[in-house]
Amino acid sequence: RLFGDTLVQSSQQRPPTGVSWLLLDLNSYFASVEQQLNPALRGRPVVVAPTMTDYTCAIAASYEAKAMGIKTGTQIAEARRLCPDLACVPARHDVYVEFHHKVVNEMARHTPIDKIWSIDEMNSRLTPRHRTRAAVTALAMRIKAGLRENVGVCIRASIGVATNAFLAKTASDMQKPDGLVILEGRDLPARLLPLGIGDLCGIGPNMRARLNRAGIWTMADLWASAPRQLRGIWGSVEGEKFWYRLHGYDVPDLPEGPKRVIGHSRVLDPDSRRPDIAMAVCRRLSVKACQRLRRHGLYATHFALSARLADGRRWSGEARLAPACDTLVFVRLTHALWAQMIAALRPDMTTGAVKKVSISLSGLQTGAETTGDLFAAASPQAPHRRVAQLRANALSAAMDKIARAYGPHAVHFGIQPHTQAGYVGTKIAFSRVPDLAEFME
Repeated sequence: RLFGDTLVQSSQQRPPTGVSWLLLDLNSYFASVEQQLNPALRGRPVVVAPTMTDYTCAIAASYEAKAMGIKTGTQIAEARRLCPDLACVPARHDVYVEFHHKVVNEMARHTPIDKIWSIDEMNSRLTPRHRTRAAVTALAMRIKAGLRENVGVCIRASIGVATNAFLAKTASDMQKPDGLVILEGRDLPARLLPLGIGDLCGIGPNMRARLNRAGIWTMADLWASAPRQLRGIWGSVEGEKFWYRLHGYDVPDLPEGPKRVIGHSRVLDPDSRRPDIAMAVCRRLSVKACQRLRRHGLYATHFALSARLADGRRWSGEARLAPACDTLVFVRLTHALWAQMIAALRPDMTTGAVKKVSISLSGLQTGAETTGDLFAAASPQAPHRRVAQLRANALSAAMDKIARAYGPHAVHFGIQPHTQAGYVGTKIAFSRVPDLAEFME
Protein backbone atom coordinates (compact mmCIF):
# COMPACT_ATOMS: atom_id res chain seq x y z
CA ARG A 1 0.00 0.00 0.00
CA LEU A 2 1.32 3.46 -0.89
CA PHE A 3 1.24 6.27 1.64
CA GLY A 4 -0.73 8.76 -0.42
CA ASP A 5 0.45 12.34 -0.06
CA THR A 6 2.69 11.71 2.95
CA LEU A 7 5.32 9.60 1.20
CA VAL A 8 4.43 9.14 -2.45
CA GLN A 9 2.26 11.41 -4.54
CA SER A 10 -1.18 9.83 -4.81
CA SER A 11 -1.10 9.94 -8.60
CA GLN A 12 2.17 8.02 -8.64
CA GLN A 13 0.88 4.45 -8.43
CA ARG A 14 3.98 3.17 -10.21
CA PRO A 15 7.52 4.53 -10.15
CA PRO A 16 8.36 6.84 -13.07
CA THR A 17 10.20 5.38 -16.04
CA GLY A 18 12.13 8.48 -17.09
CA VAL A 19 14.31 10.97 -15.17
CA SER A 20 13.38 13.96 -13.01
CA TRP A 21 16.45 14.87 -10.95
CA LEU A 22 20.10 15.82 -11.49
CA LEU A 23 22.73 15.86 -8.73
CA LEU A 24 26.16 17.47 -9.06
CA ASP A 25 28.97 16.15 -6.86
CA LEU A 26 32.29 18.01 -7.02
CA ASN A 27 35.30 15.69 -7.14
CA SER A 28 37.97 15.95 -4.40
CA TYR A 29 36.70 19.47 -3.95
CA PHE A 30 39.08 21.04 -1.40
CA ALA A 31 42.16 19.52 -3.06
CA SER A 32 40.90 20.52 -6.52
CA VAL A 33 40.51 24.14 -5.40
CA GLU A 34 44.09 24.12 -4.13
CA GLN A 35 45.29 22.70 -7.46
CA GLN A 36 43.28 25.33 -9.31
CA LEU A 37 44.88 28.16 -7.32
CA ASN A 38 48.41 26.73 -7.43
CA PRO A 39 49.36 25.26 -10.82
CA ALA A 40 52.47 23.71 -9.24
CA LEU A 41 50.15 21.28 -7.41
CA ARG A 42 48.39 20.05 -10.55
CA GLY A 43 49.06 16.42 -11.36
CA ARG A 44 50.64 15.92 -7.93
CA PRO A 45 49.33 14.01 -4.90
CA VAL A 46 47.84 16.65 -2.57
CA VAL A 47 46.13 16.45 0.81
CA VAL A 48 44.40 19.23 2.72
CA ALA A 49 44.91 19.21 6.51
CA PRO A 50 43.31 21.27 9.30
CA THR A 51 46.72 22.02 10.84
CA MET A 52 50.29 21.57 9.72
CA THR A 53 51.26 18.62 11.89
CA ASP A 54 51.85 14.95 11.12
CA TYR A 55 49.45 13.97 13.90
CA THR A 56 46.29 15.27 12.29
CA CYS A 57 44.29 13.65 9.46
CA ALA A 58 43.65 14.59 5.86
CA ILE A 59 40.27 16.23 5.33
CA ALA A 60 40.60 15.94 1.54
CA ALA A 61 42.85 14.16 -0.95
CA SER A 62 43.40 14.70 -4.66
CA TYR A 63 42.83 11.79 -7.03
CA GLU A 64 46.60 11.52 -7.43
CA ALA A 65 46.85 11.00 -3.65
CA LYS A 66 43.93 8.57 -3.66
CA ALA A 67 45.79 6.47 -6.22
CA MET A 68 48.56 6.09 -3.60
CA GLY A 69 46.12 4.74 -0.99
CA ILE A 70 45.52 8.07 0.77
CA LYS A 71 41.96 9.09 1.55
CA THR A 72 39.99 11.39 3.83
CA GLY A 73 40.84 10.45 7.42
CA THR A 74 44.34 9.16 6.69
CA GLN A 75 46.81 10.42 9.29
CA ILE A 76 49.31 12.80 7.71
CA ALA A 77 52.30 10.79 8.98
CA GLU A 78 50.88 7.67 7.31
CA ALA A 79 50.10 9.65 4.15
CA ARG A 80 53.72 10.81 3.96
CA ARG A 81 54.88 7.23 4.39
CA LEU A 82 52.64 6.08 1.54
CA CYS A 83 53.72 8.98 -0.67
CA PRO A 84 57.04 10.74 0.11
CA ASP A 85 56.29 13.28 -2.66
CA LEU A 86 53.02 14.31 -1.00
CA ALA A 87 52.09 17.99 -0.93
CA CYS A 88 50.28 18.88 2.29
CA VAL A 89 48.47 22.22 2.36
CA PRO A 90 46.50 23.90 5.17
CA ALA A 91 42.72 24.10 4.82
CA ARG A 92 41.33 27.44 3.65
CA HIS A 93 37.62 27.20 4.34
CA ASP A 94 36.91 30.77 3.27
CA VAL A 95 38.37 30.07 -0.18
CA TYR A 96 36.33 26.87 -0.55
CA VAL A 97 33.15 28.78 0.28
CA GLU A 98 34.01 31.43 -2.34
CA PHE A 99 34.48 28.72 -4.99
CA HIS A 100 31.27 27.05 -3.80
CA HIS A 101 29.31 30.19 -4.65
CA LYS A 102 30.97 30.31 -8.07
CA VAL A 103 29.85 26.73 -8.69
CA VAL A 104 26.30 27.52 -7.49
CA ASN A 105 26.11 30.52 -9.82
CA GLU A 106 27.37 28.48 -12.76
CA MET A 107 24.95 25.61 -12.21
CA ALA A 108 22.06 28.05 -11.82
CA ARG A 109 22.83 29.39 -15.31
CA HIS A 110 21.82 26.01 -16.74
CA THR A 111 19.14 24.54 -14.46
CA PRO A 112 17.21 25.59 -11.32
CA ILE A 113 18.86 24.48 -8.06
CA ASP A 114 16.43 22.70 -5.77
CA LYS A 115 18.69 22.14 -2.75
CA ILE A 116 22.31 22.62 -1.72
CA TRP A 117 23.16 19.53 0.30
CA SER A 118 26.74 20.44 1.24
CA ILE A 119 29.75 22.45 0.12
CA ASP A 120 30.25 20.09 -2.85
CA GLU A 121 26.78 18.67 -3.60
CA MET A 122 23.62 20.24 -5.01
CA ASN A 123 20.68 18.98 -6.99
CA SER A 124 18.11 20.19 -9.49
CA ARG A 125 14.56 19.14 -10.23
CA LEU A 126 14.71 18.97 -14.01
CA THR A 127 12.37 21.07 -16.09
CA PRO A 128 10.09 19.08 -18.44
CA ARG A 129 12.25 19.86 -21.49
CA HIS A 130 15.28 18.22 -19.85
CA ARG A 131 13.58 14.97 -18.88
CA THR A 132 14.82 12.86 -21.77
CA ARG A 133 18.15 11.05 -21.94
CA ALA A 134 19.38 13.16 -24.85
CA ALA A 135 18.31 16.48 -23.33
CA VAL A 136 19.75 15.80 -19.88
CA THR A 137 23.00 14.51 -21.37
CA ALA A 138 23.40 17.78 -23.26
CA LEU A 139 22.54 19.73 -20.09
CA ALA A 140 25.16 17.84 -18.05
CA MET A 141 27.81 18.52 -20.70
CA ARG A 142 26.98 22.24 -20.64
CA ILE A 143 27.32 22.30 -16.84
CA LYS A 144 30.70 20.56 -16.98
CA ALA A 145 31.94 22.91 -19.69
CA GLY A 146 30.72 25.91 -17.69
CA LEU A 147 32.65 24.74 -14.62
CA ARG A 148 35.85 24.44 -16.65
CA GLU A 149 35.45 27.81 -18.35
CA ASN A 150 34.00 29.95 -15.57
CA VAL A 151 35.18 28.34 -12.31
CA GLY A 152 38.42 26.51 -13.12
CA VAL A 153 39.87 23.71 -15.21
CA CYS A 154 40.61 21.69 -12.05
CA ILE A 155 37.03 21.89 -10.78
CA ARG A 156 35.46 18.67 -12.01
CA ALA A 157 32.16 17.09 -11.07
CA SER A 158 30.39 13.77 -11.32
CA ILE A 159 26.75 14.15 -12.31
CA GLY A 160 24.02 11.65 -11.52
CA VAL A 161 20.57 11.73 -13.11
CA ALA A 162 17.61 9.63 -11.96
CA THR A 163 13.91 9.52 -11.07
CA ASN A 164 14.53 10.99 -7.59
CA ALA A 165 17.26 12.81 -5.68
CA PHE A 166 18.33 9.69 -3.74
CA LEU A 167 19.02 7.68 -6.90
CA ALA A 168 20.64 10.71 -8.54
CA LYS A 169 23.09 10.76 -5.61
CA THR A 170 23.67 7.02 -6.07
CA ALA A 171 24.31 7.56 -9.79
CA SER A 172 26.80 10.38 -9.12
CA ASP A 173 28.89 7.98 -7.01
CA MET A 174 28.99 5.29 -9.70
CA GLN A 175 31.54 7.02 -11.93
CA LYS A 176 34.31 9.24 -10.57
CA PRO A 177 35.97 11.53 -11.38
CA ASP A 178 34.16 13.62 -13.98
CA GLY A 179 31.43 11.02 -14.55
CA LEU A 180 27.92 11.12 -15.91
CA VAL A 181 25.53 8.28 -15.01
CA ILE A 182 21.84 8.30 -15.97
CA LEU A 183 19.47 5.93 -14.15
CA GLU A 184 16.11 5.95 -15.85
CA GLY A 185 13.24 4.22 -14.09
CA ARG A 186 13.30 1.50 -16.73
CA ASP A 187 16.97 0.77 -15.80
CA LEU A 188 15.96 -0.45 -12.33
CA PRO A 189 16.96 -2.68 -10.69
CA ALA A 190 19.49 -3.96 -13.27
CA ARG A 191 21.89 -1.00 -12.97
CA LEU A 192 21.83 -1.18 -9.16
CA LEU A 193 22.41 -4.92 -8.69
CA PRO A 194 26.23 -4.79 -9.10
CA LEU A 195 26.45 -2.35 -6.16
CA GLY A 196 26.90 -3.35 -2.53
CA ILE A 197 24.26 -2.26 -0.06
CA GLY A 198 26.92 -0.14 1.67
CA ASP A 199 27.30 1.89 -1.54
CA LEU A 200 23.92 3.50 -0.91
CA CYS A 201 23.68 6.81 0.93
CA GLY A 202 22.13 6.19 4.35
CA ILE A 203 23.59 2.71 4.88
CA GLY A 204 26.66 2.93 7.10
CA PRO A 205 28.38 0.12 9.01
CA ASN A 206 25.75 -0.01 11.76
CA MET A 207 22.76 -0.08 9.40
CA ARG A 208 24.50 -2.63 7.20
CA ALA A 209 24.92 -4.88 10.24
CA ARG A 210 21.21 -4.52 11.05
CA LEU A 211 20.30 -5.41 7.48
CA ASN A 212 22.62 -8.42 7.60
CA ARG A 213 20.96 -9.64 10.80
CA ALA A 214 17.64 -9.47 8.94
CA GLY A 215 19.05 -11.64 6.13
CA ILE A 216 19.73 -8.78 3.69
CA TRP A 217 23.25 -9.09 2.31
CA THR A 218 23.11 -8.04 -1.33
CA MET A 219 21.43 -5.38 -3.43
CA ALA A 220 19.13 -8.10 -4.80
CA ASP A 221 18.08 -8.93 -1.23
CA LEU A 222 17.44 -5.27 -0.50
CA TRP A 223 15.43 -4.78 -3.68
CA ALA A 224 13.27 -7.81 -2.89
CA SER A 225 12.49 -6.59 0.64
CA ALA A 226 9.15 -5.05 1.59
CA PRO A 227 8.46 -1.49 2.82
CA ARG A 228 7.13 -2.77 6.14
CA GLN A 229 10.27 -4.91 6.62
CA LEU A 230 12.62 -1.93 6.16
CA ARG A 231 10.46 0.16 8.48
CA GLY A 232 11.07 -2.47 11.16
CA ILE A 233 14.82 -2.61 10.51
CA TRP A 234 15.17 1.19 10.62
CA GLY A 235 12.81 1.41 13.56
CA SER A 236 10.98 4.32 11.94
CA VAL A 237 9.17 5.46 8.82
CA GLU A 238 12.58 6.37 7.37
CA GLY A 239 13.04 2.72 6.42
CA GLU A 240 9.83 2.77 4.45
CA LYS A 241 10.86 5.99 2.73
CA PHE A 242 14.17 4.36 1.86
CA TRP A 243 12.35 1.45 0.14
CA TYR A 244 10.25 3.76 -2.01
CA ARG A 245 13.21 5.93 -2.98
CA LEU A 246 15.27 2.86 -3.88
CA HIS A 247 12.44 1.74 -6.17
CA GLY A 248 12.36 5.09 -7.96
CA TYR A 249 9.48 6.91 -6.26
CA ASP A 250 9.93 10.63 -5.66
CA VAL A 251 9.31 10.84 -1.91
CA PRO A 252 9.30 14.48 -0.76
CA ASP A 253 11.58 15.66 2.03
CA LEU A 254 10.10 17.25 5.12
CA PRO A 255 10.71 21.01 5.38
CA GLU A 256 13.67 21.99 7.54
CA GLY A 257 12.87 23.17 11.03
CA PRO A 258 14.19 26.31 12.73
CA LYS A 259 17.84 26.65 13.70
CA ARG A 260 18.40 24.81 16.99
CA VAL A 261 22.08 25.32 17.82
CA ILE A 262 24.80 27.81 16.95
CA GLY A 263 28.27 26.63 17.84
CA HIS A 264 31.94 26.51 16.94
CA SER A 265 34.78 24.15 17.72
CA ARG A 266 38.48 24.10 16.96
CA VAL A 267 41.30 21.59 17.04
CA LEU A 268 44.12 23.79 18.29
CA ASP A 269 47.36 24.32 16.42
CA PRO A 270 50.33 22.72 18.26
CA ASP A 271 51.58 26.11 19.45
CA SER A 272 48.11 27.12 20.75
CA ARG A 273 47.54 24.32 23.26
CA ARG A 274 48.69 26.09 26.39
CA PRO A 275 45.67 26.62 28.66
CA ASP A 276 45.89 30.43 28.49
CA ILE A 277 46.07 30.50 24.69
CA ALA A 278 43.38 27.83 24.41
CA MET A 279 41.11 29.98 26.58
CA ALA A 280 41.65 32.95 24.23
CA VAL A 281 40.62 30.76 21.30
CA CYS A 282 37.55 29.59 23.21
CA ARG A 283 36.57 33.18 23.99
CA ARG A 284 36.96 34.04 20.30
CA LEU A 285 34.63 31.17 19.40
CA SER A 286 32.03 32.58 21.78
CA VAL A 287 32.31 36.04 20.23
CA LYS A 288 31.82 34.59 16.73
CA ALA A 289 28.81 32.55 17.84
CA CYS A 290 27.22 35.67 19.34
CA GLN A 291 27.70 37.56 16.09
CA ARG A 292 25.97 34.76 14.20
CA LEU A 293 23.20 34.78 16.81
CA ARG A 294 22.52 38.47 16.19
CA ARG A 295 22.73 38.08 12.41
CA HIS A 296 19.90 35.55 12.59
CA GLY A 297 17.90 37.70 15.02
CA LEU A 298 18.02 35.02 17.74
CA TYR A 299 18.54 34.79 21.50
CA ALA A 300 20.11 31.87 23.39
CA THR A 301 19.04 30.44 26.74
CA HIS A 302 21.73 27.77 27.12
CA PHE A 303 25.53 27.96 26.83
CA ALA A 304 27.92 24.99 26.84
CA LEU A 305 31.70 24.75 26.76
CA SER A 306 33.78 21.61 26.34
CA ALA A 307 37.45 20.74 25.94
CA ARG A 308 39.41 17.66 24.98
CA LEU A 309 42.86 17.23 26.45
CA ALA A 310 45.92 15.81 24.75
CA ASP A 311 45.77 12.71 26.94
CA GLY A 312 42.22 11.94 25.76
CA ARG A 313 40.33 13.21 28.81
CA ARG A 314 37.31 15.46 28.27
CA TRP A 315 35.61 18.16 30.30
CA SER A 316 32.33 19.96 29.71
CA GLY A 317 30.25 22.53 31.53
CA GLU A 318 27.05 24.41 30.83
CA ALA A 319 24.92 27.28 32.05
CA ARG A 320 21.30 28.32 31.60
CA LEU A 321 20.37 31.98 31.34
CA ALA A 322 17.65 34.41 30.41
CA PRO A 323 17.37 34.96 26.64
CA ALA A 324 20.47 36.88 25.57
CA CYS A 325 22.43 37.77 22.44
CA ASP A 326 24.99 40.33 23.63
CA THR A 327 28.62 39.30 23.56
CA LEU A 328 29.53 40.35 27.12
CA VAL A 329 27.15 37.81 28.65
CA PHE A 330 28.75 34.91 26.81
CA VAL A 331 32.32 36.13 27.23
CA ARG A 332 31.75 36.19 31.00
CA LEU A 333 30.22 32.70 30.89
CA THR A 334 33.23 31.49 28.89
CA HIS A 335 35.60 32.77 31.58
CA ALA A 336 33.48 31.31 34.38
CA LEU A 337 33.22 27.83 32.84
CA TRP A 338 36.90 27.83 31.89
CA ALA A 339 37.81 28.61 35.49
CA GLN A 340 35.63 25.67 36.59
CA MET A 341 37.50 23.40 34.19
CA ILE A 342 40.93 24.50 35.40
CA ALA A 343 39.86 23.99 39.02
CA ALA A 344 38.46 20.55 38.27
CA LEU A 345 41.54 19.33 36.39
CA ARG A 346 44.29 20.70 38.63
CA PRO A 347 47.01 19.65 39.22
CA ASP A 348 46.86 17.66 35.98
CA MET A 349 46.61 20.69 33.66
CA THR A 350 50.01 21.05 32.10
CA THR A 351 51.42 23.21 29.34
CA GLY A 352 50.11 22.16 25.97
CA ALA A 353 47.33 20.02 27.44
CA VAL A 354 44.29 21.38 25.60
CA LYS A 355 43.81 19.84 22.14
CA LYS A 356 40.28 20.91 21.18
CA VAL A 357 37.74 23.45 22.42
CA SER A 358 34.04 23.74 21.58
CA ILE A 359 31.19 26.08 22.49
CA SER A 360 27.49 25.98 21.67
CA LEU A 361 24.52 28.29 22.11
CA SER A 362 21.16 26.54 22.21
CA GLY A 363 17.60 27.00 23.41
CA LEU A 364 17.32 29.53 20.60
CA GLN A 365 14.40 31.94 20.45
CA THR A 366 13.30 34.77 18.22
CA GLY A 367 12.65 38.18 19.72
CA ALA A 368 8.90 37.54 19.63
CA GLU A 369 9.36 34.33 21.63
CA THR A 370 11.38 35.83 24.47
CA THR A 371 9.74 36.70 27.77
CA GLY A 372 11.14 38.63 30.68
CA ASP A 373 11.52 37.50 34.28
CA LEU A 374 8.50 38.76 36.28
CA PHE A 375 10.34 38.66 39.62
CA ALA A 376 13.46 40.32 38.21
CA ALA A 377 11.31 43.10 36.73
CA ALA A 378 9.84 43.81 40.19
CA SER A 379 13.26 44.01 41.84
CA PRO A 380 14.60 47.43 42.99
CA GLN A 381 17.73 46.73 40.93
CA ALA A 382 15.70 46.24 37.74
CA PRO A 383 16.24 49.78 36.33
CA HIS A 384 20.01 49.50 36.82
CA ARG A 385 20.09 46.08 35.17
CA ARG A 386 18.03 47.44 32.30
CA VAL A 387 20.50 50.29 31.73
CA ALA A 388 23.44 47.85 31.88
CA GLN A 389 21.70 45.58 29.37
CA LEU A 390 21.08 48.44 26.96
CA ARG A 391 24.75 49.44 27.19
CA ALA A 392 25.88 45.86 26.57
CA ASN A 393 23.59 45.57 23.54
CA ALA A 394 24.92 48.87 22.20
CA LEU A 395 28.50 47.66 22.69
CA SER A 396 27.79 44.45 20.78
CA ALA A 397 26.14 46.36 17.94
CA ALA A 398 29.07 48.78 17.75
CA MET A 399 31.59 45.91 17.62
CA ASP A 400 29.59 44.25 14.83
CA LYS A 401 29.61 47.49 12.86
CA ILE A 402 33.37 47.97 13.31
CA ALA A 403 34.04 44.35 12.28
CA ARG A 404 32.01 44.80 9.09
CA ALA A 405 33.85 48.00 8.23
CA TYR A 406 37.42 47.20 9.30
CA GLY A 407 37.66 43.42 9.66
CA PRO A 408 37.26 40.95 12.51
CA HIS A 409 40.52 41.87 14.25
CA ALA A 410 39.89 45.63 14.52
CA VAL A 411 38.43 45.41 18.03
CA HIS A 412 38.25 42.41 20.32
CA PHE A 413 38.18 41.14 23.90
CA GLY A 414 41.57 40.35 25.42
CA ILE A 415 44.44 38.73 23.53
CA GLN A 416 43.52 37.93 19.94
CA PRO A 417 44.53 34.32 19.13
CA HIS A 418 46.32 33.63 15.86
CA THR A 419 45.92 30.44 13.89
CA GLN A 420 47.55 28.95 10.82
CA ALA A 421 44.30 29.41 8.90
CA GLY A 422 44.05 33.09 9.87
CA TYR A 423 40.56 32.79 11.35
CA VAL A 424 39.04 31.00 14.32
CA GLY A 425 36.02 28.76 14.51
CA THR A 426 34.52 29.01 11.04
CA LYS A 427 34.83 25.81 9.05
CA ILE A 428 32.79 23.75 6.66
CA ALA A 429 30.71 21.00 8.20
CA PHE A 430 29.23 18.00 6.39
CA SER A 431 25.86 19.61 5.72
CA ARG A 432 26.50 23.29 6.52
CA VAL A 433 28.10 25.83 4.22
CA PRO A 434 29.20 28.84 6.31
CA ASP A 435 28.10 32.29 5.24
CA LEU A 436 30.98 34.32 3.82
CA ALA A 437 30.19 36.85 6.56
CA GLU A 438 31.35 34.35 9.19
CA PHE A 439 34.95 34.66 7.97
CA MET A 440 34.79 38.38 8.68
CA GLU A 441 33.48 38.00 12.23
